[in-house]
Amino acid sequence: MRDAEPEDAAEVARVHVRAWQVGYRGLLPDEYLGGLRLEDRTRRYTFGDTRPDQPATIVAVLDGRILGFATTGPSRDEDVPGSGEVYAIYVSPQTWGRGIGGTLLIEARARLLARGFTEAVLWVLAGNERAQRCYRADGWHRDGHRREEDVGGVPTEVVRHRRRLD
Repeated sequence: MRDAEPEDAAEVARVHVRAWQVGYRGLLPDEYLGGLRLEDRTRRYTFGDTRPDQPATIVAVLDGRILGFATTGPSRDEDVPGSGEVYAIYVSPQTWGRGIGGTLLIEARARLLARGFTEAVLWVLAGNERAQRCYRADGWHRDGHRREEDVGGVPTEVVRHRRRLD
């Protein structure tokens, strides 16, 4: 586990796109998933900014290859001021079931706690049972908040999970 560096952007994008294409199959339109491009995703990452109000990304690396990542920072939800948030956590589908996601969650929580947060939230696509099982195993619980997001022009429901960090 280490902090993501600017030169990691393409490998993180590879994990991100592949995890979406496999994990969200049946939850998002095939046309949308098939159209995800590494180049587009790569340009979105700005690793290396250490300001406390900015997202921070960690990567799980084995034999020089990034197998997963987690991005954390201050919560964007107004109803939980002072909370942290896991903005994203994705693992390469070829390595699912090996504990990488759980390890990333533990490290993400530790980093949020080190930044002074005592509680955190994360949002997950409704119907993504694999992810929700992983979160429940790590002590997260649904808190009843739901919202609709536009994903590739498709209205998609996401549900919020919450957890104490201390």
